[in-house]
Amino acid sequence: MKKALTIAGSDSCGGAGIQADIKTMTMNGVYAMSAITALTAQNTTGVTGIMEVTPEFLKEQIDDVFNDIRPNAVKIGMVSSRELIETIVDRLKAFDAENIVVDPVMVATSGSRLINEDAIATLKSDLLPIADVITPNIPEAEVLSGIPIHSEDDMIKAAGMISEAYNCAVLCKGGHSINDANDLLYENGKYQWFKGKRIDNPNTHGTGCTLSSAIASNLAKGFDMQSSVQRAKDYILGALADMLDLGKGSGPMNHMFNLNSSFAD
Repeated sequence: MKKALTIAGSDSCGGAGIQADIKTMTMNGVYAMSAITALTAQNTTGVTGIMEVTPEFLKEQIDDVFNDIRPNAVKIGMVSSRELIETIVDRLKAFDAENIVVDPVMVATSGSRLINEDAIATLKSDLLPIADVITPNIPEAEVLSGIPIHSEDDMIKAAGMISEAYNCAVLCKGGHSINDANDLLYENGKYQWFKGKRIDNPNTHGTGCTLSSAIASNLAKGFDMQSSVQRAKDYILGALADMLDLGKGSGPMNHMFNLNSSFAD
């Protein structure tokens, strides 16, 4: 069995963060492991508290995973401080980690800010250059590229700038403000659109975590970047189309929509 590690924050309501990552990795056929960067107190309406782990404890988690069950892919999500980012980079370099997927989480679906200002500079200078693929949404792509994005042409320009700056693939996620959830993969100077079906579902909590974890899972299984992105898009489409409705705010999708097991009855 292939293995994947998520390095991210915990979501107490289970729709995003490591909870969403573990569900996604499991449903995409890999063994899921985690290194927690922070505990969050949150639900579908917002984040009320964040408690970071220490850099020393994050290092210990990552080291213990790699020294025993080496992952075939690593997904990195919410990391809110410079010191934690530096720890992640140091350990992934030390273990020569492969198939690194970075979801540059800056703001939650609810609008809550999840990263300190000084951490963004470290994210750019240290973490993104070791990534194989980055998965920014439109606001995050604007921060990383330094240009406003108002059209699909802007998405292409921004993704190209990010890809060239950090020497990695970039999946720039679209959205209803620009298109019907069409995502753009920019890799090695070329781009490819991945068309998405518009689903009238307000419950989108954790979509970014889920997509990046699905990509990491498929890279771990040996699929190339294009196939990994397409398979991840197909998975998230099914999860959204199941129309799970939980909570008072932007609720989670159903990660287990395709679960067929007598134990799930």
